[in-house]
Amino acid sequence: MKARIHITLKEGVLDPQGKAIQLALGDLGFGGVDDVRQGKYIEVDLAETDASKAKDALDDMCKKLLSNTVIENYTIDLDE
Repeated sequence: MKARIHITLKEGVLDPQGKAIQLALGDLGFGGVDDVRQGKYIEVDLAETDASKAKDALDDMCKKLLSNTVIENYTIDLDE
């Protein structure tokens, strides 16, 4: 089973890397970019065949290691 995890900063959390990307895009001539927020993308291959158990394990992984739940949100997409 393959999972795709998207991790982004919560609204209201400053994103200096996103701001730097926004400014660099402007310097390269890409006008009209009002805001940029950056995040992380992680793919995980699981041996688990039960989707519910896989989702629970992935949620646990995100809470314990992959994301900082104080300042980040995450979503999990699971291919069954």
